[in-house]
Amino acid sequence: MIALLGAAAVYGLSAGFSPGPLLALVISQSVRYGVREGAKAAMAPLVTDLPIILLSVAILRPLADSRAVLGLISMAGGLFVLYLASGCLRATRLDLVELGQAPRSLGKGAAVNALNPHPYLFWLTVGGPAVLGAWSEGPARAVAFVAVFSACIVGAKLLVAVVAGRSGRLLSGTAYGVVMRALGLALIVFALLLFRDGLALTGLLAHS
Repeated sequence: MIALLGAAAVYGLSAGFSPGPLLALVISQSVRYGVREGAKAAMAPLVTDLPIILLSVAILRPLADSRAVLGLISMAGGLFVLYLASGCLRATRLDLVELGQAPRSLGKGAAVNALNPHPYLFWLTVGGPAVLGAWSEGPARAVAFVAVFSACIVGAKLLVAVVAGRSGRLLSGTAYGVVMRALGLALIVFALLLFRDGLALTGLLAHS
């Protein structure tokens, strides 16, 4: 359970802090209109992720008995997590850019997140299989994974909203780079675990 929740936390924090369209919107709204508007944009994953999760689980559930397919999905997830890790390792600073967005921050954030391919890729290749695996050991474990991931991704973006609204210069300092490098290294570990599980499921690696 601890490993499952730890993975959810790392995935959520890395997604929350990584540069992308939603984070740019959070920063822009915070700088231009204050922390409250940035916080509204930060809440977008709570609106958009549940339908994406349900869609991903519905697609993956019929494949649950096919070890080879699940193995390939796990390795695809490993590649995607490595891609996320490379983004974290390269993100040494975060430039503050005003995007000229008006208020209605939650709606704009939801639209930005729903049109971003990353949530779909994550839940289809990483999050969805984790939820299904956790569900097989008890629904509470699956709910806990989603809850911790959601709390971390939204919490990270809320923190960015507060910092950007009060002192945006902190986001361009060395602390941000240190945090992102640590998250990048953690993601590499989880990517290797996904590769290991994928190879075991496909029979290319003896499962111990």
